[in-house]
Amino acid sequence: MATSGSEIAKNGFKNEQEVADKFNNWQNDLDAQRWLKIMMYDINEIQSVHAEKIGMRGYKSDINIVINITIVKNKKNTTLTSVENIQVKLVSNSKGFNQVEKRKVDKYENMWHIPSDISTLLKLYDGELSPRENSRDSRRMFVNEFTDEEQKKLINFFQKNMIMIISDVIRGRGRFAAEWTLVINKMHDTYNWILISINEAINLYAGNYKASITPSGNIHLGNITLQRKCGDNGADSANMLQFKADPMILFTPDTYKYTSAYEGDY
Repeated sequence: MATSGSEIAKNGFKNEQEVADKFNNWQNDLDAQRWLKIMMYDINEIQSVHAEKIGMRGYKSDINIVINITIVKNKKNTTLTSVENIQVKLVSNSKGFNQVEKRKVDKYENMWHIPSDISTLLKLYDGELSPRENSRDSRRMFVNEFTDEEQKKLINFFQKNMIMIISDVIRGRGRFAAEWTLVINKMHDTYNWILISINEAINLYAGNYKASITPSGNIHLGNITLQRKCGDNGADSANMLQFKADPMILFTPDTYKYTSAYEGDY
């Protein structure tokens, strides 16, 4: 089977269903064959691949894939079944910041064991609580408007819990937690992709694993930005915490092997 070039580069890409379709056509699709190899499958051992778009909100994965392989065990052929969950990100500009998570503070309290004083600060920040006097925005407060002690408490909380928080906003939890991330980049009518494990993606998103306050009064968790959701014509749904990340940071010299540009063997 051919393993060079990219069908996405030739034919374009519209949505997650097309990724599922490519996996289901793995015997003829060059990209699907390379994705399966990146996921450490031997193409010669695969008997069948069934991929479905998950299509439910609240999950970090977009595609669920069931792979049947046949291996020789004790001189007999044995069929084994493996399941993979993949998240798909479509980027169409050089500043490809994607919303990766948004919720009200109360939804995070149990997940992250947020103390009540930290929860209050976050609600002031996202607008669930009315801002204090002299805030520069009548709807909410910015982190750099809190007292020095409050800022320190807030950043210490995120620093202490950063690994858990970044894992939750990138990988998620439960049966459809993401195991792989597939970024498909479309710029100037040119398509390319990268497929890496979610653990590697988390490390790249986390960057230096340092929590900090931005000059504009938001929060950075490594390469992830935490901010108020805003928008929605002023509706209550604007008062949420929103995490944003740029999938393009996953394209690095170290991950080149897992891109559509790579022509070698996996």
